[in-house]
Amino acid sequence: MAHTRIKLASINIGKLNEIIEAVKDIASKSGVVIRGPIPLPTKKLKVTTRKSPCGDGKASFDRYEMRVHKRLIDLPADERVLHSIMRLPIPKEVNVEIEMLE
Repeated sequence: MAHTRIKLASINIGKLNEIIEAVKDIASKSGVVIRGPIPLPTKKLKVTTRKSPCGDGKASFDRYEMRVHKRLIDLPADERVLHSIMRLPIPKEVNVEIEMLE
């Protein structure tokens, strides 16, 4: 039986959880059983920079970190449910990838 895999990624965990709740709501209203959201490892991107522009003086550093949160949802390939999910307003901070699997 064919099923659909939805991969969600975002640096904003709040927006990501909103989209996941909307997908779960659509699935429950249509009676489709979903697997997930399965949390995948969070990617941490770190950048360390010098505070001083010239290099003289104290060696003080700024450390920045960006976390990319990822989730995975599996659901049966139901055309009505997929059409409803694709019509959701997705914020620009959230990356959505829909993949059809056999």
